[in-house]
Amino acid sequence: MAVDGKWEIVINSPLGAQKATLDIATDGAVLTGTQQAAQGSGPLENGKVDGYALSWSAKISSPMPLTLDFTGTVDGDKLSGSVKAGSFGSFPFSGNRV
Repeated sequence: MAVDGKWEIVINSPLGAQKATLDIATDGAVLTGTQQAAQGSGPLENGKVDGYALSWSAKISSPMPLTLDFTGTVDGDKLSGSVKAGSFGSFPFSGNRV
């Protein structure tokens, strides 16, 4: 599948650029994997894929416990989209396959 693999992304948040590594796999319309970042690491939740569009949630523990909701699109070896951080709003993210 076009989205399977390891990705390095950067979230452009009000606290500055936040880096994360994704390791994702697809099975039909289901997206699974893990996200590792300084703010917290763990499994992806509610992962979905539809062609080159994908969405998932990831929990962080720093600076406070929060669930991040991602929506994005894959274009070759590039991934971009937005992440909603609860009541803090949405921020853009982008990254590349590694």
